[in-house]
Amino acid sequence: MKLKFYIFLFLLSSAVFAQQKQVETSIDTTKNKIGAEFKLTLKTVVSSKSKVVFPKLKTIGPLEVIQSYPIDTVKKNDTYELIKKYGLTQFDSGKYVIPSVQILIDKKPYFSDSIRVEVASVKVDTLQQKMYDIKDITAADNGIGDWWKYILALVLIVGIGAFVYWFIKKRQQKKIEEEVYKTPIEKATSLLNNLEQKELWQKGEIKEYYSELTDIARNYIEEAIHIPAMESTTSELILAIRDASTKKKMALTPETVENLERVLRQADLVKFAKSKPLEFEITEDRNKIQKVILTLDNAIPTEVPDEEDQLLNEAQKQKQIKLQLLKKRNKRIATAIGTVLFLIIATTGFFIATKGFKYVKDNVLGNASKELLEGEWVKSEYGNPGVVIETPQVLKRMDTQKVLPKETMALIKEMQLFTYGSMVDNFFVTVSTSKFKNPTDIDLAKALEGSLKVIESQGGQNIIVKQEDFQTNQGIQGVKGYGTMTILNPINKTSTKAYYELLLFKQDQGLQQILIVHEEGDTYANDITTRILNSVELRKASN
Repeated sequence: MKLKFYIFLFLLSSAVFAQQKQVETSIDTTKNKIGAEFKLTLKTVVSSKSKVVFPKLKTIGPLEVIQSYPIDTVKKNDTYELIKKYGLTQFDSGKYVIPSVQILIDKKPYFSDSIRVEVASVKVDTLQQKMYDIKDITAADNGIGDWWKYILALVLIVGIGAFVYWFIKKRQQKKIEEEVYKTPIEKATSLLNNLEQKELWQKGEIKEYYSELTDIARNYIEEAIHIPAMESTTSELILAIRDASTKKKMALTPETVENLERVLRQADLVKFAKSKPLEFEITEDRNKIQKVILTLDNAIPTEVPDEEDQLLNEAQKQKQIKLQLLKKRNKRIATAIGTVLFLIIATTGFFIATKGFKYVKDNVLGNASKELLEGEWVKSEYGNPGVVIETPQVLKRMDTQKVLPKETMALIKEMQLFTYGSMVDNFFVTVSTSKFKNPTDIDLAKALEGSLKVIESQGGQNIIVKQEDFQTNQGIQGVKGYGTMTILNPINKTSTKAYYELLLFKQDQGLQQILIVHEEGDTYANDITTRILNSVELRKASN
């Protein structure tokens, strides 16, 4: 794209040569009020067999087409004079250029002349018209509306809620992990006490009460006597206890086993037959389970572990200590990560609420234009006649010998081109200078028109043009064209709305041009453009 843009220099040939026009162009007035109609007239004389096509346009450059008049046809001998009129208007005051319009004559393109017009503002009668105070400054819409506030509030609420939930669960898990019981009887006794504190059966949750009560007994039997009590039915569990009491020589009375069986049967009826015991029966069942557990614990014979078991137990203790240390370390890491994430979310939310979403995005994710603006600028002189300009980056010299036609090079004594970026980049600036061999009367308006045509050929579409005089800090007069356009990227076929400013200056035998293009609405690029234009200094052409 950058190399193609060298065609930009072709406008010099249009500044030197005047092309013979087959289409005559005229306008009823070159100065009008805001909203008033300019009548643009296009006239051509063709043979009776020629086919002429005038374009159907909604806009012509910066002016809006409010009326497309029918074509008037006047016969003159063997020729026809075709006259097409367009009614144009503009609602902003300023100086504008009506660009060339393409007319097809026998499928060949011909162009009308460009015309400069001026739209004057309407004078206000301050004596008759009542005046009002100036309104306060209204904050500009940043383009994202108010929805981000609700999303931010939702993110903060969810983040804080998740953090609190995670913290509470961690605390509960820590209490459970720290509650390590030394023996099965200690665990069973503690769980029975916790069950009573819940007061389930007093709340009518009898089924849940019996389920937890029998689970405590089954867990104890499984851990202390090593019977798969949790997976066994009531009958299987009672039979296994009797077998274990014989094999392990446990002194169990028939009453103990019968009490356990009675409570387990009662629990089965409550869970599966929806039985509802009386309050005194519930209390008795709880006491029976506690008594059975204590009796079983006393009946288990004490075994003296051998040396191998002691080593194994010691290894298990060391493993458990390491596991606990690992859990504590992971907990500290998770706490640190959660705290950092919470602080990031809270800080981001604070800056979005106070500074705005764009500020956070540009400073966190980065912004290429912002980096250019805040970087180290370079002030240098380019070309001859020299253009002194301050830019964020040094402009690179481009070879113009390979891209200019021989006819153009024959008229030019010297030409130089310097650029940074390209039209499809976030920021593009180019400086070109030239000197002619022979005296040439350079028309800056024509040169501006040629430049816009070249920009259009390089992907610029829907170009809106405003023109005004420009003066450097040293008082050198020139012409500035500025406005918006749509740039088509030839690689990915996407389009971008862009803003441009084009400066043109002429000296005795020289032409100096500065073009800046960047994405529309980029405030940082606007600041860069302003700083560049304020730094422009021009040198006199040297022989």
